[in-house]
Amino acid sequence: MSKKKHKTNRESRVIISELMLPSHSNFSGKIHGGYILSLMDQIAFACASKHSEAYCVTASVDKVDFLKPIEVGELVTMKASVNHVGTTSMVVGVRVESENIQTGVIKHCNSSYFTMVAKNPEGKSIPIPGLILENKTAIRRFVRSIIRKEDAKARRDRFKASEFELESHLEILEKYNVKITLKN
Repeated sequence: MSKKKHKTNRESRVIISELMLPSHSNFSGKIHGGYILSLMDQIAFACASKHSEAYCVTASVDKVDFLKPIEVGELVTMKASVNHVGTTSMVVGVRVESENIQTGVIKHCNSSYFTMVAKNPEGKSIPIPGLILENKTAIRRFVRSIIRKEDAKARRDRFKASEFELESHLEILEKYNVKITLKN
């Protein structure tokens, strides 16, 4: 079977649901964030692999905000789709919702973006199909992925350790509850 040159995000979309059990909870009785992150990584892998028709690895995860806690007994549904593609990598958007199965109330708990890279059996990055943008939502997601990528590069450039000058940043620390004890 030959690979397509371009695919829609519908062709690689993945949706999973799982009932949250007491074994998934943390000490406060809410579902452990690490467990949710693990599920998110799995669905991002499945979506990226489906798009690329290859094994994929996680290169990075964009900011993760836990918006609302997930309770034991709720049904968690995760939706993943390819939002952006490069030559060998793609950005997979993952949305996490939980549903109280007794009341039917659904809440948005988390969204994040996983950069995934397609690999061949030898571990080398390989080209992936392009993305067909079929509607305004797909275009918006693609453009936002480009902006997030540019923002991340600017952040990395801003925080290069080799260019850090302590003296020019000391006033920032005055607002915080820190005590500086430099030893020479």
